[in-house]
Amino acid sequence: SVLPSPVPPSLPDRFRMFRSCEWEVLERSFNILQASDFYWGPLSVGEAHAKLQREPVGTYLVRDSSQGNCLFSLSVRMPTGPVSLRISFQEGYFRLKNWFSDCVVRLLELVVAGTRNNPLHFDEMGGTPLV
Repeated sequence: SVLPSPVPPSLPDRFRMFRSCEWEVLERSFNILQASDFYWGPLSVGEAHAKLQREPVGTYLVRDSSQGNCLFSLSVRMPTGPVSLRISFQEGYFRLKNWFSDCVVRLLELVVAGTRNNPLHFDEMGGTPLV
């Protein structure tokens, strides 16, 4: 399930530091992400985890990353509690572990479909697989 919330009406200022070809990918992806139910914008990791703590396991949201080298973070309610995973952006693609796409929403669709048969393991999750 997803935790829906309103999002900011325009692109964050930090998106302006990319080359024009990357900017086009970012702008298109951001517009799609903004229309989704699960993008929360500039939410801190603490706020994200507090919101997810009250939700069922598997509930997730996407928020702006507080890390300067990442644009977005995926915060997920795991059996052991909420965790946050950074979504990187390199050479025009959003990346999460071995998955990549030129659209954040499509990346999440790939991850959701892919983890049904092959759970992800991240150090941040203490060995708990992401399904």
